[in-house]
Amino acid sequence: MQIKAADRLNHFKTGIFADLTAKKLEIEKSGRKVYDLFVGTPDFLPSEYVTKEISKMSADPQNYKYTLRDLPEMLEAVRDYYKRRFGVELGLDEIVACPGTQEGMGHLGMALLNDGDTVLLPNPGYPVFEAGAFLGGGKLEFYPLTAENDFLPDFDAIDEETAKRAKMMVLSYPYNPVCSVATDEVYEKAIEFAKKYDIILVHDNAYSDIVYDGVVGGSFLRFDGAKELGAEFFSLSKSFNVTGCRMSFLVGNKQIIDAMKLLRSQYDFGMFKPLQYGVIAALNQPLEIVKAQCLEYQKRRDALCGGLRSIGWDVPDSKGTMFVWAPIPKKYKSSQEFCIDLMEKSGVMCTPGDSFGSLGEGYVRFALVKTVDEIKEIIEVIDKSGVLK
Repeated sequence: MQIKAADRLNHFKTGIFADLTAKKLEIEKSGRKVYDLFVGTPDFLPSEYVTKEISKMSADPQNYKYTLRDLPEMLEAVRDYYKRRFGVELGLDEIVACPGTQEGMGHLGMALLNDGDTVLLPNPGYPVFEAGAFLGGGKLEFYPLTAENDFLPDFDAIDEETAKRAKMMVLSYPYNPVCSVATDEVYEKAIEFAKKYDIILVHDNAYSDIVYDGVVGGSFLRFDGAKELGAEFFSLSKSFNVTGCRMSFLVGNKQIIDAMKLLRSQYDFGMFKPLQYGVIAALNQPLEIVKAQCLEYQKRRDALCGGLRSIGWDVPDSKGTMFVWAPIPKKYKSSQEFCIDLMEKSGVMCTPGDSFGSLGEGYVRFALVKTVDEIKEIIEVIDKSGVLK
């Protein structure tokens, strides 16, 4: 019997990711070193506040049953953290857990969209933004983010007829992959735009704690009117180094939260209880731990961006996130061509920009997942490889 997958899967492709992984294995088999700056998994360790609490709660056999709900104590921890960290007031009914922002964004379209509803998405865009809208039956419309505008949205340039049809718009700052940080004016204009056209705003706030040069990351919900028309995803993955635990939340407008709760009730039996206690421990730990980690990321940013500039590659400083967004050297025709050549000649592995949409072409993304000393070594091998000559 021949099994045919659903037609909707034709929308998704592995492509370059499979090629780069195969190339990595080939290089490693030959005995050469690979410098993997491809995947954004933090190499920092979670704090003992988190690991000890999860370990303790995992020792109790009663905690292995279905949870079926978000523990009130965990919701209270999120509420209190949002007040303490962002100055945002949340009700407990304005918070719902989800097993990772990736999963949350991937399902949100099913909770909010009907077939054919228009969704405004950024280009370049993190892939799950498009995937979630597509799986929810949305009609995809893209707004451009360009270097000339510091990779910030130009709301005045969005076609008015498209805006009138739109039901939902996705924003994300600090933004992976382009490493830009939004100003207050961007959020104010976004809210004004959404009110004008009756659009739901969804903000992905995964990197609010990784912002550089003295700028303090915040929450979209602290702006007047935000909660009336939108919600944001808040993830512990990158701030607290718990990517494998899938600790995330959707917070904001109660109608959006209720829709997500109803959808989740159909396929999910709740977050593993020890992880919920881990959330509480993470959010109650001293904020100084997270701030110190941000400073370490900034040292890595300085080492990579400054180091690449010192060998003739004009790479701008990342403003936020744990990534660097670099224009490819002019002699290369595509970001994929450059990624393969860089990997073959130096062993340095990065992500081609066109993986994030058509306007990502001409760029590559590096993850800041190596120490400063390792990054200095990476600069040396890139310089010796000849890819910049």
